[in-house]
Amino acid sequence: MLRESYPFAEDSFSRFPSQSNIYGLCQAGEQELLAATLKGKVVCFRYQELQQKIRPVAKEVQFTYIPVDAEIVSIDAFNKSPPKRGLVVGITFVKDSGDKATPFLNIYCDYEPGSEFNLESIAQSCLNLELQFTPFHLYHTEVQCDDADRETVFLLSGHDQRIHLYKENASLHQFEEQPVERLFPELQQLPSNVLWLDMLSIAGGRRLSAFGCQNGCVGLALVNQTGPEVLQSWRFQFDSPISSVLLFPLSCPTEPDQPSGEKSTLCVICVCVCVCVCFLRDVQERGLSHSVCLSESDQWDAVLCALVIDLDFDGQKEVLLGTYGQELLCYKFQPAGKGQDEQFQLQWRRSFKSPLLSIIYLDLTGDGLRELAVLTLKGLHILQHSLTSTADLVLERLVLRVLALTASAEPVSVEERDTEEKDAEEEECAAQTPST
Repeated sequence: MLRESYPFAEDSFSRFPSQSNIYGLCQAGEQELLAATLKGKVVCFRYQELQQKIRPVAKEVQFTYIPVDAEIVSIDAFNKSPPKRGLVVGITFVKDSGDKATPFLNIYCDYEPGSEFNLESIAQSCLNLELQFTPFHLYHTEVQCDDADRETVFLLSGHDQRIHLYKENASLHQFEEQPVERLFPELQQLPSNVLWLDMLSIAGGRRLSAFGCQNGCVGLALVNQTGPEVLQSWRFQFDSPISSVLLFPLSCPTEPDQPSGEKSTLCVICVCVCVCVCFLRDVQERGLSHSVCLSESDQWDAVLCALVIDLDFDGQKEVLLGTYGQELLCYKFQPAGKGQDEQFQLQWRRSFKSPLLSIIYLDLTGDGLRELAVLTLKGLHILQHSLTSTADLVLERLVLRVLALTASAEPVSVEERDTEEKDAEEEECAAQTPST
């Protein structure tokens, strides 16, 4: 493994007043991050223009109805599905009341025109819901509703072995809990507490839903969203809790409007806390029966987080793993060939000074090039692509595009050009000669 293959440089580090957890980081809007700490603090991270330079800024946001003694469990945010407008933030926490600990879900959303995306205003507009279960993963996804409109909803897993659905009631301007089986029939009769959820919309009005449980069970379902109806489902049992499960197409879409998973092999990454991370390919055809371990993924303590992205811009996805052993690992897919089975190979690793909890890839600076946000036990690292290597890649792609356009143009020979010019001259002379 070569050190120069590591494609990032650290741009900034923001230290937090207390530690976070694997559910403590989310994207809020296009160019902002929200990081929650266990001691009731939420920090907004963004880049701003200061003194004619773009600089990172980390600022605490005062979300209402979060007591000073509260422990934040999870945070998530999304922009409402069009034609609705507005940013929605969800925060789960546990309040220590002395005799007992009481869990809550706060949903923040501002309905005043002009304030729908103002984070300071949103933080003051709170719907406070007391929960009857200890919350875990707070997740959002877009669904097809009965009126054919699409809507984004919250899904919250709990220690009661259930998934709870929270959907907006537009007439009342608030979110309400609804039976999860109405929109997600695949999330019933769960075998254990769900620690992670992931969903992927695919062609034909369908979706893939995956969940990973505390007892090591991984569930996968193919669902027709117009019913909704479960078309097929699979279960697989691992030997340790599942900290993350990710659905993804192996190749990136070739067209901007192409749905995820169309014309591409659909895969699953299962992150088992105490054993190797597993890669499962062709899940629509094989289900969860064909798994391959990512080599050396169990060498740096428990894997706590994972991300699947195209880091080197070649159209093929890489897998990033963050470990409690303070390592960031990058794996690249290698197809089968010459006696070697298909596999993900370790490309590079990068050491941090504390355990890694969460990873997000987004464009924080607004320049079209995404940054890698890495949440650790001590704070938030922002890693940026090397501008030199990225510029070289852009020039290389432009040269290839010009060559392709040149090759596609049909060349005209000298003889053909002379013949065309001679014919044009004869037609012009004939037009100028008076008729007798």
